[in-house]
Amino acid sequence: MHSEWDNAHTDHTSSATRPGPSGLAETEADWRHHLTHETPNGWLLSGNAMTNTLAAGRPIHLMHTTMALDAIRTSGHLYASTGCLVAALYCAPLTPEPAGLRPHNLGTYLLETKKHTRTLVFEITPDAPVPPKGIDYLRLGAIHLRTYLTHRSFLTEAEDAQLRRAVLDRLRAAAPFLDTLLANATGKPTPDAEFIDQLATTVPTFPFLGYLYFEVLSEYLLLHSTSHETKAYSKLGEMNNRLYKRLAFSAVQGMDKLFDLSRFNPRHEVLLQLTRQIEAGLTSGVARFTRRRLSHLFATVALSPSQDAASVTFRDADFDALAATTPHLLGQLIFREMRIIDRYPQLYLAFEQAKALEAWAYWNTEGIPTPFNGTIPKGEIGINTAYPRSAYTVWAAEICERGLLHPVEQLDLTLLPRLAELSMTAMRRDQTGKAAGHLRQRAQNSIM
Repeated sequence: MHSEWDNAHTDHTSSATRPGPSGLAETEADWRHHLTHETPNGWLLSGNAMTNTLAAGRPIHLMHTTMALDAIRTSGHLYASTGCLVAALYCAPLTPEPAGLRPHNLGTYLLETKKHTRTLVFEITPDAPVPPKGIDYLRLGAIHLRTYLTHRSFLTEAEDAQLRRAVLDRLRAAAPFLDTLLANATGKPTPDAEFIDQLATTVPTFPFLGYLYFEVLSEYLLLHSTSHETKAYSKLGEMNNRLYKRLAFSAVQGMDKLFDLSRFNPRHEVLLQLTRQIEAGLTSGVARFTRRRLSHLFATVALSPSQDAASVTFRDADFDALAATTPHLLGQLIFREMRIIDRYPQLYLAFEQAKALEAWAYWNTEGIPTPFNGTIPKGEIGINTAYPRSAYTVWAAEICERGLLHPVEQLDLTLLPRLAELSMTAMRRDQTGKAAGHLRQRAQNSIM
């Protein structure tokens, strides 16, 4: 169990790599070297202000936006939530300056776009330097699968059959392109434009690819941008979060209302147009990078390390075979398909609190009071509400005309090792009651 959680964390300051399938044209070490040393902003992977602060062992200042300040005051409690940080209170970093607390550019963006919220400021005093290991939600598949198998008895026979059937339907419908991904990862390239269009066509059938697509493009933009805005942020030790926000909101209508990456699927010409609008100089390389990086990433987050990527096929696979060869991918599918079961609001805590307990146990063992999103350390950081060995102070804060935050009211709040209710999380359902972004239609029909 500990090893599975360790595999789902990345330390960008270390040269150590995790085991992966054989047969790949490029290794994780090859990609680490390329991203770190051969991109304009690669140095920020290991030298960013956020991870430097964690490793220094100094007090950590974070901000959290909320629409429920009155309810928080009344209850005196703060809970964790699910999402990319699994089981943490989602925050952005703050840097103390003589005139106030300066938000990371992610925090500035949140303050600009969430004007209906109030802001909390935290000072977390860790008991020791915090390991700069970030959790990568793309690598949680084996944990999702094990959680499902352990708690499968919570489902009715009909629900379980529906879940397994839907997963296999999606896999079989997407199998030709999934095999194309592995072919590219093992050195048999598809033309870039053709690859992007096939990817875009497959995402509605196979929503997990939308998450991979978005994270790969975010990585490309953050590491390759040379705009004046990006350079200004890099001088502060920060990656430019506005780049991928612009990408997401331009690519998907309504993304600003509900951030749902299962709908992220721009075709090749649209991808070039979006990239040109964000930063024209990045247009020529975006399709090739996406094809190479996404293919490699898919192979490493989908397959068991015991597999040879060149010999795996998704055609005619059954559930038990997939559990052995591609447990990580099967788990990601189950996790997302579970969310459209009608009883999911009742089942939510049974499945997600189980993962939260494991995450907290891992972070507590590793000495991590403030886990961060390790897909790329762009500033998404949280508070481990179950951490027993750090002191914390919480204030309600106001923002001044210079954009700095100022604590104005200390709050008597307790961090609790419990997940917030589903309705208050990023996994909430939409106005119709359906799980966000996951259509109930059968996979075979969605690519016709």
